[in-house]
Parts: sequence; structure tokens; C-alpha cells
Amino acid sequence: MKRGYVFLICLLLSFSVWLIHNLSQPYSDVVSVPVVAVSNIEGRAQRSAGACNVVARCRATGFTLLQLRRSSRHRDKLIEIGAADFTHQQGDQFSIDAEDLHKYATQIFGESVSIESFASRSFLFRFTAENYRKVPIKPVSSVSFRPQYMPLSQMQFSPDSVVLYADPARLEGIERVLTRPIVHSDLRKSVHGMVKLEPIAGVRMSDEKVAYSLEVTRFVELSGQVKVELRNVPAGRHFSAYPSSVSVRLDCTFPMQENPLDAITLYVDYREFASSLTGRCVVHCDALPEGVLSMQIDPQVCDCVENVSER
Repeated sequence: MKRGYVFLICLLLSFSVWLIHNLSQPYSDVVSVPVVAVSNIEGRAQRSAGACNVVARCRATGFTLLQLRRSSRHRDKLIEIGAADFTHQQGDQFSIDAEDLHKYATQIFGESVSIESFASRSFLFRFTAENYRKVPIKPVSSVSFRPQYMPLSQMQFSPDSVVLYADPARLEGIERVLTRPIVHSDLRKSVHGMVKLEPIAGVRMSDEKVAYSLEVTRFVELSGQVKVELRNVPAGRHFSAYPSSVSVRLDCTFPMQENPLDAITLYVDYREFASSLTGRCVVHCDALPEGVLSMQIDPQVCDCVENVSER
């Protein structure tokens, strides 16, 4: 009797060793995983309606394949897929090519599984339409600069707008989305980072945070007198502007290639004088020379006088 038990135990141990050995070997088999896509397709629900069965021939150990089949029977896999990877087919149908889906293979099938081929060239997901509105991003910022430094342009965001999803009545009164406070002090170089957006109750946003950048440059200040030219004066008219030259202050990027004061053209336009009741004309500037960040003119208007020549 004891020998029978010993024999049975030995048989079970042998079978267990054989089974473990075989399941540890790599195999190739077809596996189907139900996938629910999560994406930010404009005007569509965030999750696909229902699951799409992603079928592929996979290579993995027997243990991994058994575990993958078991988990696929009980629950769908939520996979984040970029909106750019989807192609709109018709209605609520969006497809993704197998080639693009391949980069999500690890999330779908697991790290220890290699994909030999997909069973289809593309896979269809259904995203239902939702009420939405696209609004710009408004920065909330407190930024200061070291002396002789200034922003090269306004703060930039990527993306510069977000899509909001909610009931039409809720969306109607929303014109913009604010950022969380962006604080920088004593800046002397460009800054880049990520900032969260202020959530709005009852509204889903396409993005919860965005990238921002602020280009900073060193500048030098130049001052000088620039002559005011006269333009569009009809023949036979004597037209004058007072003062004939104005003070100009320029903020320029550093280093400078040349003196921008020599390249600036200021003028008053006779046609503005002809339609003016006061005889005062705004001093205009042609395009600012390269490297000039800002310009101040003093005075900004000239008193103009016209003398008609006698024939």
C-alpha cells in the first residue's frame, strides 16, 4: 500500500516537472484581447463604446499565454491611444492600422509577449459624439526679469487651446481656461515647463496640463533723434511737420550687429492730415529693424501745417 502511494507521488512529481518544463518553453499561438480605447478625439467620447477584439499571433512562454487567455476572458483592457493614430471612417467608426497599433502591443499583450503578426490590417473602434467647445488658454503668471533682460515674445502654450465637453448650457458661458499660477523671478534665460489647468466643475477637458515656454533675451537700450519724413504730399503743396525730428528709445537684443537707429524710418502721412480736424498727425514707423524688441517715440504726434503755393 505504501509503495502505491510512493509511486503515485513520484508520478505526480514527474508530471509536475514535465508540465513546468513544457510551459516554460516559448510557443507561438493566436491570442484575442478585448480592448477599450481611451483617446482625445475632438468632439468624441473619451472611451470607445464597447471593446474591439485585437487578435494577433504572439510568441511567449506557455505560462504567459495561459495567463493572457485567462485575463482576457474576464475583463477588457483600457488602452490610451493617441488621437492622431485614428482615422475617421464613417459615422462613429474610427480605425487604427495594425502598424500604428503595434506600438501599443506591450500595453495590450504584456511586456514578455512579442507580436509576430496581427490578424487584421486595421481595427475599428466606435467613439460616440459629444457636445464640445474649443476655448483658448489664459495664463495666470507672475514673472519678473533681471535688469537688462526681457521677454522676446508672449508666453507660448502647446496646445494653445483645449476642448471642453459638457451640456450645451454649461459650455455657453465658458470663454477660456485658466492655468494654475506660473511663477518665475529674476529671469535671465528662457524657461520651459508643464502647468496644470484649473478644473471646471461638470466639464471634461481634452488636456489636464499643457507645456509652456517663455523666451528671454538680454537687451540694450539705445536713444537718439530721428528725422520725420513727409509722405504722400501732393505736387504744389508745402507741407511741414513740427517737430521735424523726434526722440526715439529702442530696446534691442544683445549683441547688436549694427546700430538700428540708422535703419529706422519715421514719417507722417499727408492723407491723415487732410482728413484731420486738428492738423495733428501720428508719427508712423516702417518695419522695425531686425533685433529691435520695442520702440518708444516722443512725441508720438506732430503738429502739421500746409501752405498752398501761389500760381
